[in-house]
Amino acid sequence: MNIEMINIWQEIQGDVSTPAIFCQVAVIVVCLSGAWALNGVLRAYVMRHAPENWKIGIGGINRILFPLSSFIFVLLSKMILAHWQHTGLMTLASRLLLAMAVIRLFVYALRSIFSPSGWLKTLENLISFSIWIILACHLSGVLPDIIQTLEDIKFNVSKTPVNLLQILQAIFTVVVTLLIALWVSRLIENKLMRAQHINVNMRVVLTKLTRILLMFIAVLVALSAVGLNLTLLSVFGGALGVGLGFGLQKIASNYVSGFIILLDKSMQIGDVITAENHYGVVSDLRSRYLVLRKLDGTEVIIPNEILITNSVINHSFSDRKARVILSIQISYDSDLELAMRLMQDAAIDHPRIMVEPAPSAHLIGFSANGIDLNLNVWVPDPEEGSAELKSQIYMAIWRAFKQHNISIPFPQMDVRLLNTGNV
Repeated sequence: MNIEMINIWQEIQGDVSTPAIFCQVAVIVVCLSGAWALNGVLRAYVMRHAPENWKIGIGGINRILFPLSSFIFVLLSKMILAHWQHTGLMTLASRLLLAMAVIRLFVYALRSIFSPSGWLKTLENLISFSIWIILACHLSGVLPDIIQTLEDIKFNVSKTPVNLLQILQAIFTVVVTLLIALWVSRLIENKLMRAQHINVNMRVVLTKLTRILLMFIAVLVALSAVGLNLTLLSVFGGALGVGLGFGLQKIASNYVSGFIILLDKSMQIGDVITAENHYGVVSDLRSRYLVLRKLDGTEVIIPNEILITNSVINHSFSDRKARVILSIQISYDSDLELAMRLMQDAAIDHPRIMVEPAPSAHLIGFSANGIDLNLNVWVPDPEEGSAELKSQIYMAIWRAFKQHNISIPFPQMDVRLLNTGNV
């Protein structure tokens, strides 16, 4: 049993019927009120004076500031009050506030690193539950016995003796170090993605490389901190190389292809492409795959290797504008020049059609049923699709043709009867 916690509980029990307990409660209430007031002042200052892009980050820190400032105020008050009376209740309160600060720190870090999701909420609850369980074991005085039990569970890894407590400490150290590395990489990523003078692809490459480098350094630091011999990593690296050469070659190929695409700028976020019979806008470029948002709202995940080995049509590689062709046929007895002029006028009136290059009508040929015409128009936003655009222009052409008596032919067939006199 923890002798310190036994003494604290006995001290609190002895102070219950004395003024000392009320004095401690009053000091704790004052400390909490002071911390609450400090948070209110900070929140008001942030809302008034801080830049807009700082408010989210400072708002998250503000959640940590309340239990942390309360802990500091209670701790300082305890050190002062200890000269005149017992402070067991304040000791207990300080440890509860410290646990709350640690929980909120972990939650803030997780929400800064990862996007909101169901598993993130589950992880937050798991971390909170674990911290409160550890605190409960500490306050009840059984934590030293649990630690001793974990130390007594021993086994050998190769020729090195290891106990269960060391393994748990190693896992905790690695997780915390990785979280710190991911949090730092997210801060760097946010800074890089706002750098407008750097190409979008280069920003993505730098963020990916930064995250990989920081995670690698974090693993090395964590393994060194728990006393693991880093020469074992050479064996692991050799095994990983063999695995990449056989079973993981497709995954490795996709990752390498992703960095090639990002570096050679053949595709960027916002480009309109056709890949694997899928037409849409590049909404995201990842290390392993590309996310293509089709015009119907669905998203297609395309592995990067396919984009490297197969032909891809990038409709906005050198110029974002795209041409849309509308085919129409008029009868032979219609005014051809008037029909072509009406087609151009109908296109010019549409808000999505570019003025330069201007819409142009062309005579394509003479078919069995009528004269074939094409209307070429240009749009600056091909990612918005062309189905609705064509429908609206065709309707405008139809109304113009009706007003000017220009007919659209339908298939016709002449039937001639020969030698009818013998029938």
